[in-house]
Amino acid sequence: MKLPEMITSLRDAMTVSRVFGEPVEREGVTVIPTATLRGGAGGGTGTKPGTGEEGEGGGFGVIVRPAGVYVIRDGNVSWQPALDVNRIVGVAVLGWVVGSWLLARGLRRR
Repeated sequence: MKLPEMITSLRDAMTVSRVFGEPVEREGVTVIPTATLRGGAGGGTGTKPGTGEEGEGGGFGVIVRPAGVYVIRDGNVSWQPALDVNRIVGVAVLGWVVGSWLLARGLRRR
């Protein structure tokens, strides 16, 4: 992918429509979904020694996760965060691994 094409693709991928979804209205309650968006890109150009051939390339990645919803009811706005079960399980497993390692290390020292 050429660098100008990559920049255009990245710009198209990282838009406000990825952060705020279309509002949904039911029975007088409006819900606006939201997400967190992270992205990164890299690219470069170079010349092949000896032949003088030139090249360029790059790539990008985007991570979008649900953040929650804004709920509008009777003119009042409230925030309802999304529950990210994968993150909760990941942190719990990491804590278990670290705790087990520390316990094993402590028992070995005795």
